[in-house]
Amino acid sequence: MCFDSTSLRTYGATALFVLLWSGGAIFARLGLDHASPFAFLLLRFALAFAALVLIASHSGVWLPERDLRWATARAGLLMIGGYSICYMLALAEGVTPGVLATVLGVQPILTLMLLERRTSLLRVLGLLLALAGLAIIVADSLISSAMPLSGVALALGALLCITGGTIAQKNLRQTPMRALPLQYGLCLLGSLMLLPSQEWQVRFVIGLIMPLLWMGLVVSVGAQLLLYRLIQTGNLVNVTSLFYLVPVTTALLDYLLLGNRLSASALAGMAAILLGLALVFRFAPRLERANSG
Repeated sequence: MCFDSTSLRTYGATALFVLLWSGGAIFARLGLDHASPFAFLLLRFALAFAALVLIASHSGVWLPERDLRWATARAGLLMIGGYSICYMLALAEGVTPGVLATVLGVQPILTLMLLERRTSLLRVLGLLLALAGLAIIVADSLISSAMPLSGVALALGALLCITGGTIAQKNLRQTPMRALPLQYGLCLLGSLMLLPSQEWQVRFVIGLIMPLLWMGLVVSVGAQLLLYRLIQTGNLVNVTSLFYLVPVTTALLDYLLLGNRLSASALAGMAAILLGLALVFRFAPRLERANSG
């Protein structure tokens, strides 16, 4: 297989996005030892917004084109605000990260159902195989957790928000830096409006500051810019399927950085995810494969 410079940039951006996004789960877990979920989320939004404003002031790019502002705001409120708030509150309600990851693993299948009217059976089987691999990885969490109804509702809310927001973002033909300052500003404003009804506990120690810097700058700015670029240039089912790689990479980082060993079932789940994704990408619509290089 021959790789040109465009293909190498695409694969490099994809690999970097998965690595940065996967590290977020570890840093978020560490940060929540020193802050309540909503407090951590609000501080993350504030830090990301401040960084984006600084970048925008240097580049001179502040807002989307006038006719795209409402659509951009709606996509951001769903994909960033609604998804993040539902995600964090679902964790606060007792839904385990494994259960939440499994619910969110439905996103590529839901995206395919909404966007691709004609698709191959092997592509669908690839998505289902990857979802099964994800379920295997988090089986212990699924078995041991008792999920409250409110937590389930919030998990489904996160799924609907990120699916709807991703589809809406795909339709916006503009550079990511024209979208993100407005989107994070509105998400920060919405979080401030919800603050009186949420628990607020923060201890400003190094154990909070380092995860907050990672989540607020590396994930919310760096990884989000990469994700928007992938959404604009690639097949949306393929892009959302990349999230199946997040628990795989997170598990490997967890083993390498924190020493938590990988079980045989986790390794089997990883293999199923990789095989499933190979089918998803191999049987993508021909036009989309050509456009993605």
